[in-house]
Amino acid sequence: MNWSSWTEFFAMGGYGLYVWGSYVVTFICILGEIFIISNRRRTLERQYGLTNGLNNKETKNETTS
Repeated sequence: MNWSSWTEFFAMGGYGLYVWGSYVVTFICILGEIFIISNRRRTLERQYGLTNGLNNKETKNETTS
């Protein structure tokens, strides 16, 4: 397709709402996925750190007793 102006390019021959809307939805989904993954990673690091910290304390208590 050949567009003579930016307005025609963004209109996409009458399908601009669907085309640009799909880009927006995809971008929002990608950002959401990044947010969810980073949140899950922080939660797992916190849980692992707490578990690992408890295991280290138990090991130190067992060896000192």
